Amino acid sequence: MRLFVAVQLSDEMKKSIGETMHELKKKGVKGNYVPLQNLHLTLAFIGETDDPKAVRAALENVKVKPFKVSLSDMGTFDDLLWVGIKGNQGLSGAAKAVRDALDAAGISYDRKKFVPHITIIRKAAGNWKQAQPPKGDMMVKEVTLMKTTFKDGKPVYSKA
Repeated sequence: MRLFVAVQLSDEMKKSIGETMHELKKKGVKGNYVPLQNLHLTLAFIGETDDPKAVRAALENVKVKPFKVSLSDMGTFDDLLWVGIKGNQGLSGAAKAVRDALDAAGISYDRKKFVPHITIIRKAAGNWKQAQPPKGDMMVKEVTLMKTTFKDGKPVYSKA
């Protein structure tokens, strides 16, 4: 089972990002657009695991003090286009708490430096800088263990 820990986005935030994605399509930006229902903010990518119960147990004691996240700019990691999140202590603290809990339980995860972002297009090609970044913010009250399944060859994310 493929797992990750994420902040699920509010409908309002997804709508704002969706408007920007629509603008990008109209301006000819190609690529694999992430479906609105799959938009999320990853705190830790665990990947394939045979023991989801151990991961759930590790995350049981992770408590998140409510904090606000705000959309910022857009950027890329190679051909992956993302919407950034303004850095804040609440978000950094939540990511650290999740990663510390996984470390304490001996659960491996992708240890890349945490760069808060929401992936919107994979294999992006075209001039994305001509579009306005989405605007929006939301309160985060919890983090969620998510799983990836595939339907008709496309990823579907849901609570694990």
